[in-house]
Amino acid sequence: MDEAIADTRRLMSKPQNLNDAYGPPSNFLEIDVSNPQTVGVGRGRFTTYEIRLKTNLPIFKLKETRVRRRYSDFEWLRNELERESKVVVPPLPGKAFFRQLPFRGDDGIFDDSFIEERRQGLEQFLNKVSGHPLAQNERCLHMFLQDESVDKSYTPSKIKQT
Repeated sequence: MDEAIADTRRLMSKPQNLNDAYGPPSNFLEIDVSNPQTVGVGRGRFTTYEIRLKTNLPIFKLKETRVRRRYSDFEWLRNELERESKVVVPPLPGKAFFRQLPFRGDDGIFDDSFIEERRQGLEQFLNKVSGHPLAQNERCLHMFLQDESVDKSYTPSKIKQT
């Protein structure tokens, strides 16, 4: 009968010191989408967003980066991940076609509340995608997060962990 009872004794663990409790986490990946800026005039007007990456994951060659991307770059990333990876890619915030119609009486897609709503959606999208271990191996994600410009004619490949 004693053999059938599971051992419920507490596992022995090492005592936690201040550095363990309050030091940096062993693995972290922080991505913020912030500081939207609208540039251009007329039909050439668009909004860019600053993407700040901070990590200690060995798969990323740079541990801190800041790049600017526009919505079409996010669409490109999503399409590349869908095509090249085995990851179920979450949706992007919508295109807002009705906000692009003329004679609306507001700023349409350049309205501050819309830009903020889209910024939050893009940040949520990036954090979901970049937190996935399989997506972290994709070259397109690394290029999107760390290179100053996105080379849309790149050759898809996997990142080798060093």
